Amino acid sequence: MQFKLVPPVPDSLDDLDVARRAVPLVPASEDDCTERLLRRLDLPSRDVARTWLTFLRALGLAAETDRGFRRTEVEPTPDRLRRRLLDRVFLARPVRDAVAAADAPMAAAAAFDAVRDRVPPWERHKNPRTWESVWRDRVADLLGWLALVDVVDRREAGYVADEAGG
Repeated sequence: MQFKLVPPVPDSLDDLDVARRAVPLVPASEDDCTERLLRRLDLPSRDVARTWLTFLRALGLAAETDRGFRRTEVEPTPDRLRRRLLDRVFLARPVRDAVAAADAPMAAAAAFDAVRDRVPPWERHKNPRTWESVWRDRVADLLGWLALVDVVDRREAGYVADEAGG
């Protein structure tokens, strides 16, 4: 299964670990978990907190059980996060491949243009006037995450493939 939601990228992996630790070890309801994320990360809304909770699940840092959500014992190492991000976050691999295939640093807008045809039709029909801006922002956030875990490098002119990490 792949997850679509991508929160804005934090400044460091330490900030990601703060989000992970906001999810309790003992399963709790979505409302309880999002409240904890709201407080610990100083997020602007419950929707943003839900996005974080979903993204933590994608990275294997949180799990959904029949009793609620709980933190996993998975350490957020760059290598583990790279694999999870590329395998479990929708468009991560195609965005990485587009950056790798580019002859020059790729801006976020160009990365979106490279993968726009992969956005599912139902996403386009759900919000016909705003889907492009929503997905353009999502691709920009995704590039930030790919850079954070060394899949791509951020340069002044855009993103380039990271030979070591990606």
